[in-house]
Amino acid sequence: MIRQHAMPFGARVDADGVTFRLWAPGASRVELGLDDDRGSTRWHGLSRAEAGWYEATMSEARAGTRYRYRIDGDLVIPDPASRWNPGDVHGASAVVDAASFDWHDGPWRGRPWHEAVVYELHVGTFSPQGTFRGVAERLDHVVSLGATAIELMPLADFPGERNWGYDGVLPFAPDARYGTPDDLKALVQAAHARGLMVLIDVVYNHFGPEGNYLHRIAPPFFTERHRTPWGAGLNFDGADSRPVRDFFIHNALYWLTEFNADGLRLDAVHAIEDDSRPDFLTELADAVHAGPGRERPRHLVLENDRNDAQRLVRDARGNPRHFTAQWNDDLHHVLHRLLTGETDGYYADYADAPIRRLGRCLAEGFDYQGQHSPYRGRARGAASAALPPDAFVNFLQNHDQVGNRAHGERLHVLADTDALRAALAILLLAPSPPLLFMGDEFAAATPFLYFCDFEPELNEAVRKGRREEFAGMAQTRHGDVPPPDPGSTDAYRRSALDWTSLSRAPHAEWLAWYRDLLQRRRDRIVPVIPHVRAGAARYRSDALGMLEVRWPLDDGRTLALYARIEAGGALPEAPPGSEEIFATPGAATARWDVAWRIEPGGAP
Repeated sequence: MIRQHAMPFGARVDADGVTFRLWAPGASRVELGLDDDRGSTRWHGLSRAEAGWYEATMSEARAGTRYRYRIDGDLVIPDPASRWNPGDVHGASAVVDAASFDWHDGPWRGRPWHEAVVYELHVGTFSPQGTFRGVAERLDHVVSLGATAIELMPLADFPGERNWGYDGVLPFAPDARYGTPDDLKALVQAAHARGLMVLIDVVYNHFGPEGNYLHRIAPPFFTERHRTPWGAGLNFDGADSRPVRDFFIHNALYWLTEFNADGLRLDAVHAIEDDSRPDFLTELADAVHAGPGRERPRHLVLENDRNDAQRLVRDARGNPRHFTAQWNDDLHHVLHRLLTGETDGYYADYADAPIRRLGRCLAEGFDYQGQHSPYRGRARGAASAALPPDAFVNFLQNHDQVGNRAHGERLHVLADTDALRAALAILLLAPSPPLLFMGDEFAAATPFLYFCDFEPELNEAVRKGRREEFAGMAQTRHGDVPPPDPGSTDAYRRSALDWTSLSRAPHAEWLAWYRDLLQRRRDRIVPVIPHVRAGAARYRSDALGMLEVRWPLDDGRTLALYARIEAGGALPEAPPGSEEIFATPGAATARWDVAWRIEPGGAP
């Protein structure tokens, strides 16, 4: 089976050779350079067409041909739509023939979203090899854990040897350090063979600070009308914005079609400023549903600090109109506050009544649904109680919440063991899809640090910025020890998982805890999630640390959570006819006590 996405730019292999298309309205002259087998480059002048497009079909080019563009006689650049850049972001691009990969996962029809247990990983530090093949060799571990999807941190080609991926500048090119495009396709195919979905993290709010040549060749890609934390915004709504929107919409379709991914996680969409209607995000979602989403489920997950519930609405049949789910930062923040006591930064918004806030997150999705956020100094969010539980992805850790700490500490280092295990019982058995970050499941002794590999001057600026950012913050917990240098190879090496620890205490015990909870989720929770009545969940808490959350089911029963958090006393007795799903071992002496039940009747 062949899977190939037709794009209006980049290099396309066809019957007459290879067709090259580049949008460069800022260039007066463009030349195409083709490398021959001896490494010499032959340059060909391109004619300018309408609206700043340059195009040529070259009969001598073929799959594997290295090529680049020369702008106005001096600036040599890779193809911004390169499908592979084996020489890094400043080097030549390589022609890729997507039709050369023979897919054998035709029977794969995806998985419904309510079955999702997402395992987020960074390709470079997940396995000893740091490659797509290394990830493929560890998929059986992910399956045995009980996860149903892997989420790959961004793959777009980034500068240097190491990066989280959010500094990518070639959005269509899987970073060559991880392997070839065919290696990534083989990973997706191997995941599907094991029943695992594959989600890819994509960044449509900015380009990285090194290797982005679009400012020079296509100034309309950016606009000063909108500002972002990274400078000028991307031009999704002004003059000449059509090619910009097409560039990213085709990127989404490319990952879903050419790599047969099951979904995308869209990074920080709150940083996308767009005053048009329909806006870029809506148009992207519509294109996915009308394209690859017609054949099987394709899940679109947002990171969105605005808590814009409207983007998550369902149609009359309960299917997402646009986006499937959003990462629920509110739930993370309040649980982190309860587990660690930290109130730095955005945790200050959850300092008061955290147990009540936890109940609201579990029952209604967002805590902030339009009320004032003291940390942000403005109102935040919109009403979300009418949405189903699977519109929210819950987590205790992810790459941000670990790696954006000064020293990359994981939660088991910061929290009481019994409290963390109880919090995991809340997370992993709630009807919302849970997300785990690689290594969570065995309490990895290794941190996950921020790392990058820019040119020296930029590396120094990043190092200085990190030290200034964390100066005086209580959460560092390392006194005056500065955060590790992000540009050092040491920060990258220290972040690699230690797989030899799985058989040793306490890592083996943590792994067993996760596996047990996820087995209970698969057997007892997943079957009832489709029967949860959207908008009907209720919660109540008291000043003594007791929390009760109830999700009525359409058959008259109720999924119920009871939790005692840093409090004495006992949880309510189970009513006759209840099914116990989970109860905290040693509840009588535990500081946190959790019970999950399916009870007869829908009233509290």
